[in-house]
Amino acid sequence: MKAESHAQSPSGAIDLEAYMHGLGRDARAAAHALARADADAKNRALCAMAMEIRGRATDLLAANRADLEQAKKEGRDGAFLERLALTPASIEQMAEGLEDIAALADPIGAITGLARRPTGIEVGRMRVPLGVIGIIYESRPNVTADAAGLCLKAGNACILRGGAEALHSNQAIAACVRAGLKAAGLPEAAVQVVATTDRAAVGHLVTMHQYVDIIVPRGGKELIQRLMRESKIPMIKHLDGVCHLYVDDRADLEMAVRLADNAKTQRYGTCNTMETLLVAAGIAARVLPLIAAIYKNKNVEMRGDEATCILVNDAKPATEQDYYTEWLAPVVSIRVVQGLDEAIAHIAKYGSQHTDAIVTDDQARAARFLREVDSSSVIVNASTRFADGYEYGLGAEIGISTDKLHARGPVGLEGLTTQKYVVLGHGEVRT
Repeated sequence: MKAESHAQSPSGAIDLEAYMHGLGRDARAAAHALARADADAKNRALCAMAMEIRGRATDLLAANRADLEQAKKEGRDGAFLERLALTPASIEQMAEGLEDIAALADPIGAITGLARRPTGIEVGRMRVPLGVIGIIYESRPNVTADAAGLCLKAGNACILRGGAEALHSNQAIAACVRAGLKAAGLPEAAVQVVATTDRAAVGHLVTMHQYVDIIVPRGGKELIQRLMRESKIPMIKHLDGVCHLYVDDRADLEMAVRLADNAKTQRYGTCNTMETLLVAAGIAARVLPLIAAIYKNKNVEMRGDEATCILVNDAKPATEQDYYTEWLAPVVSIRVVQGLDEAIAHIAKYGSQHTDAIVTDDQARAARFLREVDSSSVIVNASTRFADGYEYGLGAEIGISTDKLHARGPVGLEGLTTQKYVVLGHGEVRT
């Protein structure tokens, strides 16, 4: 029975609890079917989804325009609109992302570490799906395709709850996903997008532990804090992305300028954008004015400590709170530090264990930074913007995890699976 049949109360209004539990039951049944699906069937579905997305690009753009117009009426800021917007290029990227996932090796069923024990039994671990994944996200409609593709390839059913601001976009993408599943002979309930904008739907989703195995929140800090309070289901999450780039006094000057520019300005509204620039005092007078000139030219507001304000006339005095802030906007916090020890201490105090980078030619300092900075991605001599699934070779990602159990860093296919022990015997009995 389809979930929609549970959605109406006798009065004709939606019975939200029945509707959400219907989605859960259908997802659980679909998860059992997906566990039997082979890689060819899943790959056919992914490629069919990509074809549908390309073929319906005009419809996707029209649906997205409706969402953007509403967001503008509500006075949403530029960073929000950037996250919400679809373009012909981003639609093509969605399609290519699904094809990239299809090209990845299917992790399901792989047995690793098989070893014979003295008793004669062979013990190993098999990779298996998590089951049903609930994904709650805001703004970015491309998440609908990315999440559907990754969950499907990893053998999971998913229930997707996008933000009300992207309702038209998400439903249009969901239609492409359903068509792709149908074309491959897989259950359409393998990917379900919650059709109501009622925020109470989230409360039901994160407490349906009888149907949902994992919750993946993708959104602002307020959303994730709410889910941390309410969820009765384990989560794969990060709270925010206060990312740092530390320019060591043994850094290549040209490289430092290039990386500080890219890490901050390549895109403002992403969780791996650098929000705080740390510069060693020994190189600050040489490098900060060069970086500041680029930021000024790109209208990036600079907030710095006293040493920064002396070197950069356009910098405003930073507050303590500024260093805790994930700007997601053309604003950057800057601090001059005495060296590596102070940089690592600053990151430990103000960071969010997301992504932090060092620019240095000193291998020993780079090694210390890698060992001592406790973040899900730690980078030497490259932009923080590389911290995502595509750039790490994972295909599309479901999100970033700063937790230390199960998955950490960009979460791709492997992060959406778990392992179980398998034992191969030959009639052995325990004595």
